[in-house]
Amino acid sequence: MLYSNSNTNYKVYYYQNSHTKRVPVLAYIRALSEKVQGKIAAYIVLLCDYAGRLDEPYSRYIRSGVRELRVELAHNRHRIFYITVEGKKIILLHAFLKKTPKTPKQEITRALNNFEDYKISKKLIEYEKEISKN
Repeated sequence: MLYSNSNTNYKVYYYQNSHTKRVPVLAYIRALSEKVQGKIAAYIVLLCDYAGRLDEPYSRYIRSGVRELRVELAHNRHRIFYITVEGKKIILLHAFLKKTPKTPKQEITRALNNFEDYKISKKLIEYEKEISKN
């Protein structure tokens, strides 16, 4: 199911690697507990409601059009990098568990590389509310 608000009609998609066919954010989220998955889903709904432009503490601009969705629960800081593109699409590029004060450069690089791959391949998977499928 796609999330959208009647005012914005934004839709969320997962980036899919054009070479490996892996969907990194979906794999990351599926490995989390149902409670964390629920909070991430709620933040994604909020992201749609605000057309991909949430301010801190929910989201932060990284660079080159990439932003991070900031989900915190039980002292864990989950980060999901995303972009907003034409056609009212929000694309989830990369996710990780933040363990350091600063966002690691290698995590930003992965998100930027995924963004570049997306621009070439346009491979996407529709976002589903029920993400704990096997």
